[in-house]
Amino acid sequence: MEMKFPQTKFQQVVFALLTVFLTVHCFVYYSLFVVNGEFLMAATGASTVLAALKSQGGVMMWGQIVPVWQVIVLEFILAMVLEMTLGHPVSLKIATRMFDPRSTSPVLFELAVIAATVAVMCPAMSLLAAFLYYPHHADFSLLEVLVFWTRLLCVNFPFALFMQVFLIQPVVRRLFRCLFR
Repeated sequence: MEMKFPQTKFQQVVFALLTVFLTVHCFVYYSLFVVNGEFLMAATGASTVLAALKSQGGVMMWGQIVPVWQVIVLEFILAMVLEMTLGHPVSLKIATRMFDPRSTSPVLFELAVIAATVAVMCPAMSLLAAFLYYPHHADFSLLEVLVFWTRLLCVNFPFALFMQVFLIQPVVRRLFRCLFR
């Protein structure tokens, strides 16, 4: 089965919008419920993560509480800009250096693009998250930010690769093929 890749700039933007929309929602859920859920419940005394978020009024960002929807909007904007300026162009260069798209199986080339995108986007978004969610009420320490970034990268990378290969990209590619038959 031949894969259909975005051909025009418009198709690239649509593809990126679909990918970033699904990815941001998955990562916000993953960060809040899986990675930080127990901490949020312990900090607020709530019995569920949703109750903890409700009692605290949202998520700590830039040293203040922000509603979850604002977190999603901000992360969507940042991820979209990064995807269009860094993720997409660099991942295609990496994948085409490893494989010739004309002679490589479309599935193998698609996996190479996905892996390269995760390799570029995950460190970049994790670094942004390290600054966004750093406890700014405390004294700033670049070393702490780097340690926090490393922790985020170690937690996020396996999840990102798994989700992109097995859930997000199959869904996005199916939607893309339906939109651009």
